[in-house]
Amino acid sequence: MTDQSGNLFRVTLLGTGAPPPVLERFGPSTLVEVGKERFIFDAGRGAMQRLNQLKIPFADITGMFLTHHHSDHVVGFTDLWLTGWIGRPWGNRTLPLKVWGPEGTAQMMLHLPLAFATDLRVRSKNYPPEGAKLTAQEISEGVVFEKDGVRVTAFEVDHGGEDLLAFGYRIDFGGRSAVLSGDTTFNENLIRHSLGADLLVHEVTAAAGNAAENTEQLKRISRNHATPEQAGEVFTRVKPKLAVYNHLLLFGDATAADLIPATRKHYTGPLEIGEDLLRITIDDDVTTHRFAG
Repeated sequence: MTDQSGNLFRVTLLGTGAPPPVLERFGPSTLVEVGKERFIFDAGRGAMQRLNQLKIPFADITGMFLTHHHSDHVVGFTDLWLTGWIGRPWGNRTLPLKVWGPEGTAQMMLHLPLAFATDLRVRSKNYPPEGAKLTAQEISEGVVFEKDGVRVTAFEVDHGGEDLLAFGYRIDFGGRSAVLSGDTTFNENLIRHSLGADLLVHEVTAAAGNAAENTEQLKRISRNHATPEQAGEVFTRVKPKLAVYNHLLLFGDATAADLIPATRKHYTGPLEIGEDLLRITIDDDVTTHRFAG
């Protein structure tokens, strides 16, 4: 449920991490509550646990959007889908789940029920089978959802040398907007689609000291993700009311605190390092609230 006026526009970072299996930053996943809708963008590990911490049952989720199909962005999907179907306060889903995503999304939604056929067969005796159904819509660049003043636009981003299609998303409602970069290196298309946005949530990578990965690995990763210096240039050109880092991919001795001074080489505006369960409300101002339990 949203606020009674239906005017809520809030972004919550469910997970701000990347592939490393750490406890303080779960996998990439973002909840967007906008108008009468509640969407989840990506489903990294721990998304279900974070959603439960917010006391939001999966039954209340309108649908899910995938930026791309790297495993760290989807490994939490089955947990949301199947745990969210169970008839408990944190689940109780009774309607099919719609999933928007790039090419390959339909294949994933077709085969997941086959992989979990035994679980679905057994639990369907106790829970509404409709609540476990998946419907897929494969997307291209452009408006992919529009209803009651809420518009979601997908745009292609540059995930470097990776051989897969990757999208970012812009959400518009009531004259306000938020952009989620997805995984991308410096990208002009992202800048074009972010102009005028109140909030820009952008991924970031950094390395320092004795990076654990070898030089070739770091070169590959740097082609796939944005450095804080590159993100700073993006922020300077977009000029959001607030820029927030998400999907922190840190190597060697690099820390989250290092991101700020590196970004300040190119950007002097409002900036925050995202953390799990950080809530960002978009109104006349853009305000942040850290989770207090």
